[in-house]
Amino acid sequence: MTMTDIIKWALLFLALNLLVFSIYFFDKQASRHGKRRISERTLLLLALIGGSLGAVAAQLLRHKTRKEPFRSILAAILILHGALIAVLAFVPQWSFLLPQDF
Repeated sequence: MTMTDIIKWALLFLALNLLVFSIYFFDKQASRHGKRRISERTLLLLALIGGSLGAVAAQLLRHKTRKEPFRSILAAILILHGALIAVLAFVPQWSFLLPQDF
């Protein structure tokens, strides 16, 4: 994996997490104003597909900080993502599994 590929993946990861943070923010606003909410399942799915850091950062907005099992599932997703990043960082021959061009 070249440095260009790493930068592309990092930018994609950043954009996804900013999007997830924004969606959590809009859900929090809907909660405050009694409007239609985004389902917990959808919020967790967004975290699972790569937006876990954005989801955790959104908890700074006091969003879903006391709701169980949401908190536990989000923590498990964050640990899973950390483990995957560690594997890709320390076992570089596995990085061939990632698409090179997107």
